[in-house]
Amino acid sequence: MIESFRSPALSFARTFVSSDAFRALFREGMLLVEDTAAYLDGPGRDESRALPRDVALAYATESMRLTTRLMQIASWLLVQRAVSEGEISPDQARSEKNRVRIADVNAPTPEATLEQLPARLRELMAASHRMQARVQHLEALVAIDMVPEAQAPVASNDVANQLDKLRAAFG
Repeated sequence: MIESFRSPALSFARTFVSSDAFRALFREGMLLVEDTAAYLDGPGRDESRALPRDVALAYATESMRLTTRLMQIASWLLVQRAVSEGEISPDQARSEKNRVRIADVNAPTPEATLEQLPARLRELMAASHRMQARVQHLEALVAIDMVPEAQAPVASNDVANQLDKLRAAFG
């Protein structure tokens, strides 16, 4: 018999959301949200006023993208924490109303313009992109883990395949 890639005893989604690694990721993500909000409401506001008009427009665009990206990340982290704490089931987390899309934003700002943005904004943008990549990777792993067993990909086993063919041919 061919076995699936997943074992019911080892569920990445169940073990990850209860792990110290997840708690550390959660704290890191929420700290990034707080640091970004503090920057945008304080020093960033002052720095943006001193920028040339075209760079100020890029600042506004990138700060909105940054905020959107971080809110998507925070939402995903909060849903996963709710699963970890038993507030919602993994099935509820997968439901459309709780599903969080971690999307990339198109139409990037030209590199020459990005280089003119304040250094702290660029640092926060880079940190948010790294966090987004981590969350997207984890979301993919959780999504694979959550595929119902009947739909799960099956590991290929050449010997088992040959035996199945022999059984089919010779009864």
